[in-house]
Amino acid sequence: MQKSMQMDAAVQPDALDRWTRRQKWKDDAMRWVFVGSSVLVTLIIFSIIGFVGYQGSLTFRDVSPAEFFFSTDWSPSSEQPRYGALAFLYSTLLLTLLSVVLAVPLALSGAVFMAKIAPKWMREILRPAADLFVGIPSVVYGLIGLTIIVPALGRWFGGIGYGILPAAIILAVMILPTIMSISEDTLRALPKRLEEASMALGATRWQTIWRVLLPAARSGIMTAIILGMGRAIGETMAVFMVIGNSPKIPSSLLDSTTVLTTAIVKDMANTFYGTAWNNALYLMALLLLVISLSLILGIRMFAKRSELK
Repeated sequence: MQKSMQMDAAVQPDALDRWTRRQKWKDDAMRWVFVGSSVLVTLIIFSIIGFVGYQGSLTFRDVSPAEFFFSTDWSPSSEQPRYGALAFLYSTLLLTLLSVVLAVPLALSGAVFMAKIAPKWMREILRPAADLFVGIPSVVYGLIGLTIIVPALGRWFGGIGYGILPAAIILAVMILPTIMSISEDTLRALPKRLEEASMALGATRWQTIWRVLLPAARSGIMTAIILGMGRAIGETMAVFMVIGNSPKIPSSLLDSTTVLTTAIVKDMANTFYGTAWNNALYLMALLLLVISLSLILGIRMFAKRSELK
């Protein structure tokens, strides 16, 4: 019996060593899987940027940078083609800013209500209801805008109703859940002692929300707004259906115009790969990529500066 116990004691360290080596091999294998996945994703992203950037840069073989960035004459199918994209860039920025202006007050009000005012049972109903908006296809938003918003604006203000304003209203509804959800999470993540200290000093609930909680959540709220702007800039189908798609700078919010995304969708089927027209569309896509990457870098810089403060 004593000999059997000695044999068991000799076997146990060997089994433990095998188990340790097996776990180490699994850990190393998973680490290389994660590293490989990260490298693959990085290569895909930079390959897309490189391809779009190279193809877009070929535009300047036939078009001067001054014409492309500062001209509003877009007539690529004429006998003397012109490739001025200023109207598209201007309308893209105007549409994005207007949609954010419409969405932010409603989104922040909803976030404050759900995070600090609504009872728990109501919040459990409102939050999933708000999140449902994210799952609605953009073509559905565009169809609603085309059949309801555009005719209503035409009756109220005259004209046919197409333009920046109906597109901004639709985009505001589309980006509202993103801004509201992230802002609510930021407000609920704030330390409870901030609210308690403000109340202890005699501040009202509104003063606490306006002067204490919202400034403390500024970093998360700005992140939500910039992410909403990123979605607004890249949206295509809903905007395509209600903006009118005229290649010109709008003279009013109800004047037909075109943004970068809708210009690419509208013209891509009419071009051949490698032509100046096709290259100009790739250059527009590159502008969208640059704007989106700038917003992401802006989020990181703003978050870092807020942490330092």
